[in-house]
Amino acid sequence: MRTVNIGIIGGGLMGKEAASAFGRWFALNDFPVKVALKAVCDLNEQVLAWYKSIPSVELLTADYKELLARPDIDVVYVALPHNLHKAFYLEVLAAGKDLLGEKPFGIDLEAALAIKEEAEKLGRFVRCSSEMPFLPGPQRVIKEVQSGTLGQIIEIKAGFLHSSDMDPTKPINWKRQEKFCGEIGVMGDLGMHVLHVPLRLGWKPQSVFAQLQKIVTERPDGKGGMAECDTWNNATLSTQVEIDHHKVPMTLEMKRLAPGETNTWFIEVLGTEGGVRYSTKDTKALWTFKREEEQFWQRTDLGFKGVPFPTITGGIFEPGFADCFMQMLAAFVAEREGALAGRFGCVTMEEAVQSHCVFEAALKSFAGNTVEKVIYYQEEPA
Repeated sequence: MRTVNIGIIGGGLMGKEAASAFGRWFALNDFPVKVALKAVCDLNEQVLAWYKSIPSVELLTADYKELLARPDIDVVYVALPHNLHKAFYLEVLAAGKDLLGEKPFGIDLEAALAIKEEAEKLGRFVRCSSEMPFLPGPQRVIKEVQSGTLGQIIEIKAGFLHSSDMDPTKPINWKRQEKFCGEIGVMGDLGMHVLHVPLRLGWKPQSVFAQLQKIVTERPDGKGGMAECDTWNNATLSTQVEIDHHKVPMTLEMKRLAPGETNTWFIEVLGTEGGVRYSTKDTKALWTFKREEEQFWQRTDLGFKGVPFPTITGGIFEPGFADCFMQMLAAFVAEREGALAGRFGCVTMEEAVQSHCVFEAALKSFAGNTVEKVIYYQEEPA
């Protein structure tokens, strides 16, 4: 069985999640490819020390060029702040490696287009990270929509809600500063997660009216003073999509200040004959709507059955974040090997660029208090 060798640049929170998933790879049933984490790069020695317990890791370094110079590394996962995406992603590609990049796939549309164009020119396999849709609930939502039993789609709502910024004494970090996370703010942090399923279903916003909020505008700087928070904390985008020649409203929510929400991803699709909704706030619950003599919502308790890639986990057990992250990595490796076999895949470069087009239109909308047409650029390879 072939082994794909992995390197990680950025060994923090998400790097550790990736390493954990690679370490549990044997839990995937009959997966056609093995993986091995071979090298990790991070500037923090304490972060690197965590990886010393992983037997497959042969290189721990603060110099990413040392990692990229290794001929045995096939794929690099880069988990760095948005302002570093373009430079690092391009260098990974130039080194002859395939890439799993973090969202939003560049600090802005210009960066995302540059990464996409270079990957296509060099013939590299590149995908963007977005793990939540790999849970059984979102997969069932997709199946319900594709079944046609909902009738004419009349409304869509999707979002990703955090509440970690509710505490005004929380020290500032890079996600709260425009120079690091970009003018798009919370849209860059959470927006790709929200748009992953709609874009995969072909629901591309044609127009957008954006409501953006800067709620907490300064935070402790960790040095006894205060620092400016100049990014958008919350974004609500009222968009319009076309489905079967009908114009349909689609609301997209991305919020860092959502009272009571820890890490809530949700989607709801309503049609003339039925509806479906799912939220990670109640991980096991899938809600389906039926219109018969009486109208009713029905709850179905979901277990582990329904993930794209079966594992040793019993079907009655509920999945969690570590599981959907592993499913995303499995999708990346499977698609790279030509073994996706019709299953749900990671965010494509085209979808990442499309999300940036939506965010760019949203910035224009809010600045002018207008409804803006979403202009899509270079969606297909030349």
